[in-house]
Amino acid sequence: MSARIIVTGTDTGVGKTVFAAALAGALDADYWKPVQAGLDDGTDRDSVLQLSGLPEARLLPEAYRLNTPASPHLAAELDGITIDPERLVLPRTERPLVIEGAGGLLVPLTRTLLTIDVFARWQAPVVLCARTTLGTINHTLLSVEALRARHIPLLGIAFIGDENAESERVIGDFSGAKRLGRLPHLLTLDAAALRAAFAANFNAADFLKAD
Repeated sequence: MSARIIVTGTDTGVGKTVFAAALAGALDADYWKPVQAGLDDGTDRDSVLQLSGLPEARLLPEAYRLNTPASPHLAAELDGITIDPERLVLPRTERPLVIEGAGGLLVPLTRTLLTIDVFARWQAPVVLCARTTLGTINHTLLSVEALRARHIPLLGIAFIGDENAESERVIGDFSGAKRLGRLPHLLTLDAAALRAAFAANFNAADFLKAD
């Protein structure tokens, strides 16, 4: 089986969809978002299609598409849908697979199941996306501790935003996690600009092996 890489974030809106698109494009991978909550403004799969440079066939269909932009457990209840953990099984693909989680690690998928519980079952290595703005030290260190408490392999941390060398240094010192790189804000966000930014700031080979 080819490499499986989970992309998650320290919280919602950190930029993990843009990063997942960049990573999937750089690895010539397949992409999968198991649970999509919120459909009216387009899905994360739609964004990855626009930004990754990959053909649509490489973007696997979601296991669950929920209408309400809310925590998946609530969105599913409002839609009258029961999320069955048995349906959340990693697809078998011939290429690397980039899996994007919904929100942060402790987002509930049901009243009894957290996103991180599914990641623990999968045991695929995780890339943790973190903002460079105020608050990122606390959120990132807590996320790293949650992953390690469940023995989930951590590839490293991908920072997103303007340079903040001190925050990045402190996070690395306290967590011991690998700094994979930093994706800057782009004045023009399209597939070509994102591909160039990823190539300039990350080493694709770092994502194909766990710490």
